[in-house]
Amino acid sequence: MAEEDDMESIRADTIVKTFGSVRALDGITVTVDPGELFFLLGASGCGKTTLLRCIAGLETPDSGTVSFGERDVTRMPPHKREAAMVFQSYALWPHLTVGQNIAFGLEERKVSKAEIKQRVAEALEMVQLPGFGERSIDQMSGGQQQRVSLARALVVKPKCLLLDEPLSNLDAQLRVEMRGEIRRIVKENGLTAVYVTHDQEEALAMADRMAVLTRGTIGQVDTPENVYRNPLSAYVAKFIGETNIVPGEIVEVRSGFAMLKTDAGPLVGRVTDPEWNPQPGEQARLSIRPEAWRLHKSSGDNEVVGRIAERAYLGQRIQYWIETAAGRQQVVEMNPHIIHEPGEEQIVLHARHDDVVVLKP
Repeated sequence: MAEEDDMESIRADTIVKTFGSVRALDGITVTVDPGELFFLLGASGCGKTTLLRCIAGLETPDSGTVSFGERDVTRMPPHKREAAMVFQSYALWPHLTVGQNIAFGLEERKVSKAEIKQRVAEALEMVQLPGFGERSIDQMSGGQQQRVSLARALVVKPKCLLLDEPLSNLDAQLRVEMRGEIRRIVKENGLTAVYVTHDQEEALAMADRMAVLTRGTIGQVDTPENVYRNPLSAYVAKFIGETNIVPGEIVEVRSGFAMLKTDAGPLVGRVTDPEWNPQPGEQARLSIRPEAWRLHKSSGDNEVVGRIAERAYLGQRIQYWIETAAGRQQVVEMNPHIIHEPGEEQIVLHARHDDVVVLKP
């Protein structure tokens, strides 16, 4: 286990990177704290992998700096950065054994044979593959190959671990198992880790903090819970989890809440962006999570009348799609006691003011 002072922060400061006429990174600044598992998240083409490659030294930014702790590593070659990278494709040598694959980076660094043997054994223990050193790569399952790829990164004793969509080639069950495994490895070894994914569930389940990127800029940086509960834009709200977006016009603003006039009547929600001071008459949007809607015939806050168009029974929850004057709303009922049928005459939705977020248009 690394001591707190062995851990390093990572800082990317005003990074600009262009490819031809495409500005992949548009002045991005992000700081990863020592020992933190930090996620870069966003749709394809948002710049997350380019930013990771700039941190790794596989790309050089046009301008801006990358620092590991106090060291400016912007122009430093990858192998001198004390960072190790784990790729989506595993990038293992099929003609070498598991042990030889893991030892590769140590041989390049001219480490003695005895120390290599010991460190390969330690790395295999870390990823829970003890004694697998003599096996050939093609005898290993996809999940085991990903563990070998992690062991190869860990054997060089990096201070920082950089992971580029490491679980995307695994099946769903294995992905879930490996999430906990990667988090354990990062925390037990006192690593600072940057993890790129487009899988929002992976990020919500694993990250200490995350940055949601959009078109080469950062939409929001926060803990998974805060990004989910308090998105700063409709893009972030839609990217992290499912949400219903309802347009409207601001009628009144009072102590952090705003009332909007919508096609389904007046609705009230929280203003989450501290930089935004909404005014009556302004256009805005509401984000209402499917689980925030309550589907009952009793009264409550933010009432909207609708009719059930479709439903999907998913065991511990039921998903409904409800036609309302403000458009089709997705509703998730957890542990449902009553199952409503499509076509029921009229259903009343309501959502607490606290569970509705008011966003810029």
